[in-house]
Amino acid sequence: MTIVTVARAAFLLDFDGTLVDIAPAPDQVRVAPGLAEALRQLRHRCKEALAIVSGRPIAQIETFLPGAAHAISGEHGTAIRRAPNTAIEWLSLPPTPPAWRAAAQALAAAHTGVVMEDKHYGFVLHYRGAPDAGGTIRAALEHLLRDPAGGYKLAPAKMAWEVRPTGADKGVAVQALMAHPPFAGRIPIFVGDDATDEDGMREARALGGIGLRVGQALADADAVRAWIGRLAAGQESAWPA
Repeated sequence: MTIVTVARAAFLLDFDGTLVDIAPAPDQVRVAPGLAEALRQLRHRCKEALAIVSGRPIAQIETFLPGAAHAISGEHGTAIRRAPNTAIEWLSLPPTPPAWRAAAQALAAAHTGVVMEDKHYGFVLHYRGAPDAGGTIRAALEHLLRDPAGGYKLAPAKMAWEVRPTGADKGVAVQALMAHPPFAGRIPIFVGDDATDEDGMREARALGGIGLRVGQALADADAVRAWIGRLAAGQESAWPA
């Protein structure tokens, strides 16, 4: 197993399924007591090099975990807030066609239990509340994206399909974060649980760091929280494989 001290590490943490348990809908997640404080303590120990790298909008992360992270990357690397109280930097990407949003809203309305999560670039249709609708939703979204010039792609997530810009992913977010202080020169540790996190894991490894997948290296979000708690308390130990 690779051993990395907190003093040398940069923590790049996914949110849903990693720091918090997956919920039936995005607005129903619950933040475990003590998580925000543990993250703040770990952030202090690693000299501010702690970021949350999520598919969610940055404002949602700030609401759920106020003051927990030095930096936040939202919407799969399309938005970055590099430090507390600084402006959000947006990638310059093609806007999402309004007709696509309207079609997605109609699709969600037609299937009880399907929830649409809108974003600055693109959107997600969650079908955890309607598992049988997954195939229908995929086919409908593939039809929307049949024009390759649109600049968007369909990406799978846990019980969800996301329409997001081509060329934007969590690997892009890792690159952008690791290029500047307080992350530059440190060993990136990316932790995620989903197919959308694989880009971040690969980029962390390419930069000489570690990519940890929940369900493999760490059993579940509860195990991630326990691990963060130990690191925050100064219990240095061998890192998960």
